[in-house]
Amino acid sequence: MQSKRTNPGELRVAVVGFGWMGRVHTLAYRRVSEHFPGLPLRPRLAAVADEVPGRAEEAAALFGFERAATDWRALVDALDIDAVSITAPNFLHREIGEAFARAGKHIWIEKPVGVDAADARAVEAAALESGVTARVGFNYRNAPAVRRAKRLIAEGAIGTPTHASFRLLGDYAADPAGAFTWRYELERAGHGVVGDLAAHGVDLIRYLLGEVVDVTSAGAIFIGERRRPTGATTGHVRAEEGDLVTVANEDWSASLLTLDSGAKVTLEASRVAVGHQNDYGFRIHGTHGALEWDFRRMGELLQAGGEHAQDLPMATVFTGPGDGASAAFQPGSALSLSYDDLKVIEAEGFLQAVAGVPGADGAGLADAVAAAEVLDAIAASSESGARVTVAQRIAIAEAAR
Repeated sequence: MQSKRTNPGELRVAVVGFGWMGRVHTLAYRRVSEHFPGLPLRPRLAAVADEVPGRAEEAAALFGFERAATDWRALVDALDIDAVSITAPNFLHREIGEAFARAGKHIWIEKPVGVDAADARAVEAAALESGVTARVGFNYRNAPAVRRAKRLIAEGAIGTPTHASFRLLGDYAADPAGAFTWRYELERAGHGVVGDLAAHGVDLIRYLLGEVVDVTSAGAIFIGERRRPTGATTGHVRAEEGDLVTVANEDWSASLLTLDSGAKVTLEASRVAVGHQNDYGFRIHGTHGALEWDFRRMGELLQAGGEHAQDLPMATVFTGPGDGASAAFQPGSALSLSYDDLKVIEAEGFLQAVAGVPGADGAGLADAVAAAEVLDAIAASSESGARVTVAQRIAIAEAAR
């Protein structure tokens, strides 16, 4: 339940789960009105919840939340909360998302929205039934260079896309002494690096190039055991002591995807890529051009194009005020945005959508479901070694319901 807002230009928000991502959402709420002063709604930090003793209270004191709770359930029926950011671990997404949606709260939920497509569909169904607005944390599509790439592809600047490669390589789990957390459990994380990083790759593929029809995938676990930490953790930390526990989901994944256009795409994701930190990006080749983007050089887009397809140079183009939401942050070209800025853009789209602004930006739960269906197909193909169509996976899921 929620009460009528005493200030119709205000959205009273809660943040559930205050690890790193909860902090990022909170900072986005605090900054969004500064970068987008014409917003129809301004966020007000009403409440924060985290089960780790003292964490919510610390967040409230530091960021100005009006109250703190250790149990998110205490906020579900609160009359002074209109919307919630769900930044808790994957295994809690479904329960929390369904509860707040059914209580009439708008939700901004992190990817991948649960441990599998069934979880994502359940949250989507609850939101549709209640009529609440929902946005999902696929933030890389907000990068100005990605927006420019989408526009160039739509305009035919590289011709018809034929093949592409997407990569999401990280080293956050490369240390064998890295602590065993929920991320390494099937029951609580679902997919490993597929759900954590490849989910972003699938969203970018869909956003830029179209729907995935089938996949052929392989996966591997390279660090089979980790130590369970003796206390609460946040982020990726080492555990020198504690019981050894078996890792249950993949460290690495590689897939060949066929799109509805017939284009072929490779997608590689790793959480144990030594020497590679946040090495995310893509190369897209068309019949008479190409585009390339590296997240670590967020404000640059490499582009090739011309009348003839052979011997074309790749030119570096710097993003500027005309690309995506860049003008809300920087006044000129070659002034790059940050990761946190991408979440501010996401917050703006969420607030616009809640206010009912036509064409409000952002990925929704339908995008989360579509991505999760591809991720489930990737997992099935990795297990069987065979090509799996996304439609097959959907049919199997529907038959099981």
